[in-house]
Amino acid sequence: MVPFLNLHEQYRGIKNEIDAAVGRVLASACFVLGHEVETFERDFADYCGARHAVAVNSGTSALHLALLSAGIGPGDEVITTPMTFVATTAAILYTQAIPVFVDIDSQSWNIDAAKIERVITPRTKAILPVHLHGLMADMDPILKIAKDHGLIVIEDAAQAHGAEYRGKRSGSLGQLGCFSFYPGKNLGACGEAGAVVTNDAELAHTMRMLRDWGQSAKYNHVLKGYNYRMDAIQAAVLGVKLRHLEAWTKARRMHAAHYDSLLAACSVETPARGEGDRHVYHVYAVRLSERDTARRMLEAAGVACGMHYPVPVHLQPAYRDLGYGIGHFPVAERFAAETLSLPIYPELRAEQIERVAALLRDVHNEVAA
Repeated sequence: MVPFLNLHEQYRGIKNEIDAAVGRVLASACFVLGHEVETFERDFADYCGARHAVAVNSGTSALHLALLSAGIGPGDEVITTPMTFVATTAAILYTQAIPVFVDIDSQSWNIDAAKIERVITPRTKAILPVHLHGLMADMDPILKIAKDHGLIVIEDAAQAHGAEYRGKRSGSLGQLGCFSFYPGKNLGACGEAGAVVTNDAELAHTMRMLRDWGQSAKYNHVLKGYNYRMDAIQAAVLGVKLRHLEAWTKARRMHAAHYDSLLAACSVETPARGEGDRHVYHVYAVRLSERDTARRMLEAAGVACGMHYPVPVHLQPAYRDLGYGIGHFPVAERFAAETLSLPIYPELRAEQIERVAALLRDVHNEVAA
């Protein structure tokens, strides 16, 4: 049996540190915001190469507050990709703005920067690229387009903790960068949590108020805010895990390289990476025309697989009212039909990778025959 993810193994490896951190919070009786959250914010901002981090209760809340702090509101248009988890689109709609989709690039699988400019209108206010699977979008052209048109860039880095684009960390290139710490992420909490990083002190100040009912001081509500505060236990857990993140990322990248070498002779595609890009492999995905056959055979052999994401957002029933349909984004639609996510996590063993790859080669040979 090869699990898709193994959080039990991760916990066993750092149990003493996690238990001590949680015990420290329980002993302090300070359970929401406070010292633990402030410490994690400083450490995570440093890790991302940003001046400020604002800790919140989920990655969705991070996106929502980033958009609000940037002044996005009713009738504004935000350019993004349909190949993402629905939270990216939902957060735009929470502000009553309009998501405008751009197809993905067939090589990197991220938003196609060459197609962004053609959908810009007088109502466009922001570009929200998604760093899919842990590989950053092509940010230089995106930032140039934003500068030329006076747009703000908000990075959805929910899957890209520690990823780099030409030597710069995810979240640090746009005006705002949003992260999820959902348990299965590369840096995962023991529950829900998220954060926004920024170099703009005013944006950070606004988000700190918005996450805490719009308060500038206790019972002084200057904005219509939300209860998006991070729990201290989550901050303490994340603080422990942050110290291990680089080692875990190194292991993920080593496992991905092992997969790459074993699958080189198969008819599977992996994402193209530019010079200086650091893929952190939240997901190790391959494209193959016989995806559904491969998934059935792998799962029958005890290998758990995933699909990120089998239905693009524009084809989800809840988002049909956006006005898109089949054929609007053919690259994303084909990608969704052909992509399979293989097991990858730091504790994965070489023999497990070799078993998965051998099974995938068997599928390739069977279909070819």
